[in-house]
Amino acid sequence: MTKPEEELPPWLWPRAAYVHIPFCAHHCGYCDFAIAAGRDEFIERYLDALTAELTTLHESQPVQTLFLGGGTPTHLSAAQLERLLSALLRWLPLVPEGEFSIECNPDTLTTDKIAVLADYGVNRVSLGAQSFHADMLQTLDRAHDPTEIARAVERVRRRIDNVSLDLIFGVPGQTAAQWRDDLARALALKPDHLSTYGLTYEKGTPLWKRRQRGLVRALDEDAELTLYTLAIDTLEAAGFEHYEISNFAQPGRQCRHNRVYWANEAYFGFGMGAARYVLGRRELNARDLQHYIKLCLSDKSPTWQSEELPSWERARETMAVQLRRAEGIDRAAFLRQTGFDLDTVASNALAPCVEQGLLTDDGRGIRLTRRGKYVADAVIERLL
Repeated sequence: MTKPEEELPPWLWPRAAYVHIPFCAHHCGYCDFAIAAGRDEFIERYLDALTAELTTLHESQPVQTLFLGGGTPTHLSAAQLERLLSALLRWLPLVPEGEFSIECNPDTLTTDKIAVLADYGVNRVSLGAQSFHADMLQTLDRAHDPTEIARAVERVRRRIDNVSLDLIFGVPGQTAAQWRDDLARALALKPDHLSTYGLTYEKGTPLWKRRQRGLVRALDEDAELTLYTLAIDTLEAAGFEHYEISNFAQPGRQCRHNRVYWANEAYFGFGMGAARYVLGRRELNARDLQHYIKLCLSDKSPTWQSEELPSWERARETMAVQLRRAEGIDRAAFLRQTGFDLDTVASNALAPCVEQGLLTDDGRGIRLTRRGKYVADAVIERLL
């Protein structure tokens, strides 16, 4: 007999869960995530708190995708990872053929940790390579050595065959030749998936402060566009599908968990700073480590912010995130999910975007053109 929530559509009731592990060896200069660098003495208490938050589910909730992010989840010891994964699978059991991803840094993937991950069903590893050039890694304040990336991939593949690499472009001083080399060295490792992110200067981060003081200089828009175009050309020529603005995958290797976000469907979220989207309500947990622990261990909700958008605003939000996908937005599916007609939500901006070659419209749906991908944020802003 099915539970009432299982009868709800995926944009209302989650089939996916994100779990945040904030611990890191150090704070990278560009990072704006909720992290706890150099605070390992709190790891055991954090796992106590996270387990307490999971118990608020009251009963296990099977999921199709489970994603462990951070921070650096593999900063935990093998024993701590085993404790974490045991608790997660008690409350968030993965359905057969489900996707279980974990984010890792190359210098944290020891053989014993990989064994724990594989034994508990992790079947996808997302490796934060960022660059194969030591000077670029130094600018990004990354701790690993470029040579550690290939070694990490080799160790992972002994037990887990689905490997994704993250790369960053637009790093101060980065040349097209360096970026071309990064792409070539990444492809040489035969990854199943590649994410290429343009560097952003998040306010308050160390890198943002260095830019404000004139210690680093951001690449101009034309230079960044050149690098982005190079990534698309290189990866598509290598057989990768450009299935989302920043993501490329071998056939059958798209990240199913992230596709939940881009479809604007529901997901659970647990841990410090984690977000969740359940029954149309978005919630965000406390970002302070000790505060999060105290709340959870006092049987109090760690929720810090909560918002439920009106149906019209939710439809606009759905349009914005779904347009990031290569397949764009299907009109019939959009109507089922939001209750609104896509052309009504897009208003008068849709036709001009098509005329200017930024969108294609085949009647069934719309999607970004190659040119539209270059200015995706601006196109989405016009439609909103």
